[in-house]
Amino acid sequence: MTVSASAPATKSRVLIAGATGFIGQFVASASLDSGRQTYVLVRPGLAGCLSKSKVLKSLHDKGAIILHGSISDRENMAKILKDHEIDIVISAVGGANVLDQIGLVEAIKAVGTIKRFLPSEFGHDVVRAVPVEPGEQMYKDKRVIRQLIEEYNIPYNYICCNSIASWPYYDNKHPANVLPPLDHFKIYGDGTVKAYFVAGTDIGKFTMKIVDDVRAINKSVHFRPSSNFYNMNELASLWEKKIGRTLPRATVTEQDLLDIAAENIIPESIVASFTHDIFIKGCQSNFSINGPDDIEVGTLYPDEAFRTVDECFNDFALELKDTAMDLGSKANAAPNHAVESMALSAPCALSV
Repeated sequence: MTVSASAPATKSRVLIAGATGFIGQFVASASLDSGRQTYVLVRPGLAGCLSKSKVLKSLHDKGAIILHGSISDRENMAKILKDHEIDIVISAVGGANVLDQIGLVEAIKAVGTIKRFLPSEFGHDVVRAVPVEPGEQMYKDKRVIRQLIEEYNIPYNYICCNSIASWPYYDNKHPANVLPPLDHFKIYGDGTVKAYFVAGTDIGKFTMKIVDDVRAINKSVHFRPSSNFYNMNELASLWEKKIGRTLPRATVTEQDLLDIAAENIIPESIVASFTHDIFIKGCQSNFSINGPDDIEVGTLYPDEAFRTVDECFNDFALELKDTAMDLGSKANAAPNHAVESMALSAPCALSV
């Protein structure tokens, strides 16, 4: 039997930490678009980062209320949650700051009025995915936060949105910072292991549906759009259709990735460990999600469509055309860094 979600009588008041990060800004924008009173927590020192200051101004112009503080400061966070009568707390802080959430979780426990907490996951299911080190340490830290949330009986959601709707990790650059390549493809393994790709706007949209949905409470919500289930070879062929030419392929073997991971050089080794887990071990699809603590977002919202990878690649191709870059003969001479700056404005270039 299908269970309908009941709409709350009033819109929840939302506090978002990490709203100037790549995924955080999509979540914050979706919260504002949904009509919720949205508070954005700004940590000390943010003013020194020009790109993040621009994101913050954009969110403020849309109606976000800016608050100052650190999620690691338990007392101040408890005061903020009480003073502003926050209902929903969403953390999208970066991987290096995952354990800072301990102070935030303790503040949520002390206040006792938070209806839902979404910790900084927004990627793989960190219990089921087990990358080699040094990538696994980030997941170990996230598991610590999960354990604390459940120990304190805090209502939660873990957002497992999988990969980014752009080109996967390339030359150790985050997918948020690159467009699909114009010179050659790096294919991991035999290029046949599939992954799920989700646009940032969809991560934001579905996250803000989930936070008030009683059907999703205390569950891991998995994003597995069948329309966006691709392997590396398929992604390469799709991009070649957009640029109208065939690019050479270079194989990166499993051992290559393990060797880079073992060097423990940051960020290259972390990138290699995640890439190995996704495109060699198949960590996004090698398990079922029919347990009582899991739900697939498409089951919750069957009438809501995802942006397709095809549409996202169209956006990237238009970005290149807008800069008058020749997608044909001149593309071979275009270095990757020539298009990196454009990726930040592309609507489907996201972080995992």
